[in-house]
Amino acid sequence: VFFISLPQFLIPFQMSGQEFMVLEVPHHCDTSWIRAVGPNLTEEEQLNLTLPRGADGAYEQCRRYSPVDWDLDSIRTYGLNATEECRSGWVYPAGQPPSLLTEFDLVCERKDLKDISQSIYMAGLLLGAIIFGALSDRVGRRPVFLISISLQGLFGLGTAFAPHLYVYMAFRCVVGIAVSGILITSLALATEWVGVSRPKAVLITHCCLALGQVLLAGLTYGLRNWRLLEIAGNAPLFALFFYIWVLPESARWLVTKGRIEEAKKVLQKAASFNKCTIPPELLEQLNPVKQTKSGSILDLFWKKQLRKVILIMLVTWFANSLVYYGLSLSVTSFGLDIYLTQLAFGAVELPARLSCIFLLEWFGRKKTQAVLLLLSGLMCLIITGIPEAQPVVITILAIIGKFTATASFSTSHIYAAELLPTIIRQTGVGLCSMSARVAGVLAPLIRPLAELHQAIPLAIFGSPPVLVGLLCFLLPETSGNELADNTGAAIPQPR
Repeated sequence: VFFISLPQFLIPFQMSGQEFMVLEVPHHCDTSWIRAVGPNLTEEEQLNLTLPRGADGAYEQCRRYSPVDWDLDSIRTYGLNATEECRSGWVYPAGQPPSLLTEFDLVCERKDLKDISQSIYMAGLLLGAIIFGALSDRVGRRPVFLISISLQGLFGLGTAFAPHLYVYMAFRCVVGIAVSGILITSLALATEWVGVSRPKAVLITHCCLALGQVLLAGLTYGLRNWRLLEIAGNAPLFALFFYIWVLPESARWLVTKGRIEEAKKVLQKAASFNKCTIPPELLEQLNPVKQTKSGSILDLFWKKQLRKVILIMLVTWFANSLVYYGLSLSVTSFGLDIYLTQLAFGAVELPARLSCIFLLEWFGRKKTQAVLLLLSGLMCLIITGIPEAQPVVITILAIIGKFTATASFSTSHIYAAELLPTIIRQTGVGLCSMSARVAGVLAPLIRPLAELHQAIPLAIFGSPPVLVGLLCFLLPETSGNELADNTGAAIPQPR
């Protein structure tokens, strides 16, 4: 659990770090053409002659007067009337630290590239769920985990040296694939190495995600240069090279694959580490009568009870992801200092993750999942009715929404892992993760709808969780039950 928790500290940086690399800064069109006819103009004179003003009296940020071949006196006498888009680039404040926005000109007609870039990263998460979900069921949890942290380190560090926006996007897509692999295999290893205390094991890794959110606020506040920020957020992964020798494979997965001797070795190694011994007769019980048949994604839809479970879990993960990322990526739009808001968002995740330990024990998986999902959606819907002039109230409600969305997301990871049998657990979780990543891709693309009306994005983020929360009451309860290993094992009925 300790080993799989360490990479989790850096995952929030991948998820939300870009929001702090594209902060709005004052800008205007490059109008240096007029220097050819008026080299002695002051900066204010240059802007006054070449930039139109908006209704508020400020210079337009995305338009300029069209260049002419007149002399300076004619320009001053008659003025310029025709306007055009910024064809020669933009000018930003002197001394501004390099950011994605200023280096790649993500302003005006190019501003949508910010959200498209974030969606491409989310698309990488989707691809990772497709690739690594089934792959870890076939080749094992350990190799997929090792491959994933290597890819994240290499391509994450590569983004710091990207010479072009599209190279940056491509590298971010690969990082998303790697992050998805880490999340999926971490869930499997935490679930399969621990007995009835598996929720605690999973939630410990999730607490590291929460602490990573807090670290993100400090990291982005201290480092304003986006390339240095990328290095700081990815380079530490290379310190985990020793995982090649110390990270164990899932003994439960080895048994389901008929690799009994390997399973015995990793169990004996665990026993030795814990300074205890396993009775030989207990180890002999690992010998199956026959090798467990491999599961298929089709089993999830052919078997009636599994079909109901997987369909509800698919929409649950989708709604969870939509509201979680919708709130997380809106950190810059609530009207308060973004670094303090991020700190609050990160700080609230830790008690949200920890509270799941008690909520799942007291109320079970089904009720906890349903109620948390309902509350997270309701918070978003309530915010849509709050005037923009009350940013403190909006931020408080958003923090409550982030708390319930985070707790609900943690619950869904544990719930899905317990509902699905071992031989197709990662395939099923990967499928659920794919559903969540589709929502992750959509979340950044929904945000620009705020230009039509401020309430539209939050209304979209909040509606599905309310509807899906009600569906969760149809799921079976798994609290206190042993994990099923094959598709023929009985799934607990609703209670």
